[in-house]
Amino acid sequence: MTDEKWLESSFCPHGAIREHTLDREVCKNCTGMECIRLHRGKGIKYSCQDIETGALIEEILAAQMMYYDDGGVTFTGGECTIQFDELQTVLKELKAQEINTAIESNGAHVKLPELFPYIDHLILDCKLINEEKHKEVMGISNRIILENIRMAAEKHPSVHVRVPLIGGINNGEEEIKELLTFFRSLPQEHITFEVLKYHEYGKQKWAECGLAYTMDEKAKVASEEVNAFRERINKAGLRYKGT
Repeated sequence: MTDEKWLESSFCPHGAIREHTLDREVCKNCTGMECIRLHRGKGIKYSCQDIETGALIEEILAAQMMYYDDGGVTFTGGECTIQFDELQTVLKELKAQEINTAIESNGAHVKLPELFPYIDHLILDCKLINEEKHKEVMGISNRIILENIRMAAEKHPSVHVRVPLIGGINNGEEEIKELLTFFRSLPQEHITFEVLKYHEYGKQKWAECGLAYTMDEKAKVASEEVNAFRERINKAGLRYKGT
């Protein structure tokens, strides 16, 4: 991630930085990585940190005094299930230590149900029901996502489904009707629903990572649309829960 205000040509001996701009094509073949290793600061940094599962568990256990009012640990994203084996290892240990756990996930991992026994609160996204449109917009099928949501509703004691409402993607009448129909078909005893308003909180991060942010003004939705969808969820007999 880069911040052009603090990015200096002296950080890179290979000429990748000119006039406070990073040429990422030069970076692809770089092995020295001097810009990161020798020039830590605001100009350029990793967007992540590597940590062993054992060290992470130790850090979590050391922070137990902060878990008041039945608090615990939430694994969020990006997408936490991409590192499935490591996530499972940590969740198992936290369960053994009786620490409350939650995950926020897009629900697309085929092995997600294997984590159910180690998760106290399961928070899942559901963006679209139509598979072809989901492929078009998200790049993957939603078949596994919908299967996982249904299985969670059937087997997990605490499931919360969130719909990020996005203009031109899933705020149309057809898409909303499909979502409500699917939600009504689920077992209702242990599941709640929420509508989230589209936001651009991550837009600056895309720029800092040298990526093109492709969403435009049409993606934004009015608060009235969110409230109207919320009311339809309530009128459908589904339990709405704001977080």
